[in-house]
Amino acid sequence: MFGGVAPILDLSSTFAQPAPGVPTGCFDYARCGNPTRLLLERNLAAMENTKYAFAMASGMSATQTIFSLLKDGDHILCVDDVYGGTQRYLRKCLLPTTNITLDMIDMNSMADVRAAINENTKVVWLETPTNPTLKVFDIEKIGKICHERGILFVVDNTFQSPVLTNPIDLGADVVMHSISKYINGHSDVIMGCLCLNDKALYDRLFFNMKTLGTGASAFDCWLALRGSKTLELRVTRASENALACARFLEKHPKVAKVIYPGLESHPQHKIAKKQSRGPGNGGGGMISMYVKGDINKAERFLKGLKVFTLAESLGGVESLIENPALMTHGSVPAEKRKELGIDDNFIRISVGCEHVDDLINDLKQSLAQM
Repeated sequence: MFGGVAPILDLSSTFAQPAPGVPTGCFDYARCGNPTRLLLERNLAAMENTKYAFAMASGMSATQTIFSLLKDGDHILCVDDVYGGTQRYLRKCLLPTTNITLDMIDMNSMADVRAAINENTKVVWLETPTNPTLKVFDIEKIGKICHERGILFVVDNTFQSPVLTNPIDLGADVVMHSISKYINGHSDVIMGCLCLNDKALYDRLFFNMKTLGTGASAFDCWLALRGSKTLELRVTRASENALACARFLEKHPKVAKVIYPGLESHPQHKIAKKQSRGPGNGGGGMISMYVKGDINKAERFLKGLKVFTLAESLGGVESLIENPALMTHGSVPAEKRKELGIDDNFIRISVGCEHVDDLINDLKQSLAQM
């Protein structure tokens, strides 16, 4: 209206109506939507090549809103190495209070995916790459199976961001993000989103979102809009840095194993390159690795770092590092962590936008102290 180049921040909780039940424009109460949230939602939809998007209060709000579509007797098929918060919600909140059932499998075998689907399967939930072991799955192939059976196919695209992969173009029905990570990119927002094309599904999700109150606040939307302006620059730099760090770590004598989809040594490297674009050989900004030795060696390495910050979360301009077994995935049962390979000496790294020489030198000096 006034020509400002920055998005408007509208903090109104309610909106005047010229007549009873006749909103001015499309807003009546901010829990249902507001101008700033709408700006972000249009931006998110454009980035993911979809018609619609919801900006949600957190990644888990987005997750909960999807699963709120289910009813007793429905079945969820979920990737086994899923984000700790997602599996905690499914195991601790959803399953104990409903008659919904869950199977969690590795989805690299299409035969296994088909075998795990039953007549009550309503949602297939995929992360690729997974958090934290960075397994990669073929979105297109899994999508075809879901469409054959009329199953809602949801892809958590947080690790790749819209810069590297657009799952809708590969067959996903809904794309989910934790906006707290790459899209915002500055470690100062907790938000999530859902992006989709189907109008009937949009209407169902909108009703549940406004009823549950899982939509995002205006101020968080404004911050995410600001962060999204530099998304491509940040993801490009982080991916370039991650590939360089992964190559360094792979050759280091105190590192037992490096997991990075952009490395030729990754078992799904070809799939990563096929469905991703940009630098890093399709790998993105996340690295996982095993240091040689026990938990004490891992802790010594983590404490010795000066540029990398020991903290949960990922996708910010700053480089973060953590021990999933003790931090982000501590709620995963010990036997399940062992099955997935989340051992005490397992490290997850979110590579940021610092100078690559500073990052490699920091890794080098800390490994030397082990």
